[in-house]
Amino acid sequence: MRELLLGLSLGLGAGVTPGALLSLVITSGLRGGFRAGLRLACVPLLSDLPVVLLSITAVGALPGLIVRVLSVVGGLYVVYLGVSTIREARTAKPPEPGADETPARKAVLHGVVVNLLNPHPWLFWIAAGAPVFTAAWGRAPASALAFVSGFYLVLCGSKVVLAWAIGAGRHRLTPGGYRILLGAAGVLLTAAGAVLMSQGLMFQGVMAAPR
Repeated sequence: MRELLLGLSLGLGAGVTPGALLSLVITSGLRGGFRAGLRLACVPLLSDLPVVLLSITAVGALPGLIVRVLSVVGGLYVVYLGVSTIREARTAKPPEPGADETPARKAVLHGVVVNLLNPHPWLFWIAAGAPVFTAAWGRAPASALAFVSGFYLVLCGSKVVLAWAIGAGRHRLTPGGYRILLGAAGVLLTAAGAVLMSQGLMFQGVMAAPR
């Protein structure tokens, strides 16, 4: 029970804290509605598997140089997505009901690349997640699985709720309001990318885990 509650608490913190993936969920929800946002909300279930496995087997410190490279490269990619969204927002029109402008595979690929290049999941699992998991596994494997299940349930669930809220209200927007919100989402993406780059350049130790 303790590991489950810990996983739920950590998942909520990581799920609602502003970050690159959260901004992508917002952008996708505006463009393609709930289903598009849902796909991005569930990206950690795809992208985090190698992160978790490597962290649990290594449970060592991630070399500082790798953290810096991940942050800078990932930040540049997120900034590129943000600038592209801002440019699109200048002439964008609210999509028709049922329309999804971005192909599903392309959108999910963007999310997976962003998450794999984001150092926060790596640092979280190496610094906190892997030690908790391995200690719980030594006592009772069910407790370790409860920790992981609770973490990803709330991490993805919080983003699913956001995607639903955005998808439900996007068709009520005027063209001007849609452009403003899409542009704001692009600004959020650009800011998240800039933060990633700055954290990589100034990296001194373990960072928080916003997604």
